[in-house]
Formats: sequence, C-alpha cells, structure tokens
Amino acid sequence: MPSRQNSERRRPAASPFRSEVVAPTPEWAVDDRVTHDKHGLGRVVRIEGDRVNVKFGSQTISVAASSPRLHPL
Repeated sequence: MPSRQNSERRRPAASPFRSEVVAPTPEWAVDDRVTHDKHGLGRVVRIEGDRVNVKFGSQTISVAASSPRLHPL
C-alpha cells in the first residue's frame, strides 16, 4: 500500500488548512537600498553566495539573502 505522506494532498479552495504561498526571494544587487526589521535602513555593499553584506550606518552586517527581515526599498 503506498504511503500518503509522500504524495501532495489537494485541498479545496475554501479550506482553512490551505498551504501558505511562499513569497519569492528578491534578487539583490550592489547599491540596492534596503530596510531591516532590527537594523533599519541600509545599502547592499557586497553579495557573497547566499549572503548579502549590508552597510547600516557605520557597521556592515552579513545577512542571509533569503531573510524575511530584509526588504527592498
């Protein structure tokens, strides 16, 4: 008997248990202006793989590119 856990279950459109839509990760570029939930306004200074270095005032912080706390302006 096949396992039900491996298959994707279809849910009715009105179901309160629908899976949440995942927002796409923004594409970052050097000099993009951003805002961070904790650090405030900043500017992208370097992109290293899946990390983004952002300058917030006098400090530079490395943030995950897919971080939900980092938003483009």
